Amino acid sequence: MVDIIIWVLIGILVGWVASKIMKVSYAWYINLIIGIVGSWLGGFLLGNLLGSSMIAGIITAIIGAVVLLFIVSLFAKK
Repeated sequence: MVDIIIWVLIGILVGWVASKIMKVSYAWYINLIIGIVGSWLGGFLLGNLLGSSMIAGIITAIIGAVVLLFIVSLFAKK
């Protein structure tokens, strides 16, 4: 149960950092979804490249979330 709470908090944090990098603003639950999906995307694309440390995991999660935000911003209405 504690692990799930930690992953949710990390997902929100990663989504928030990615939204600040991309200079977009979404609600916290959108940041959570983007953080979680971006983490998966970053792990899938860069998982073996950067290694398996905690810092490398957070970096890949942020990169994945930024890529996901870029894709979302292409399709979002302004």
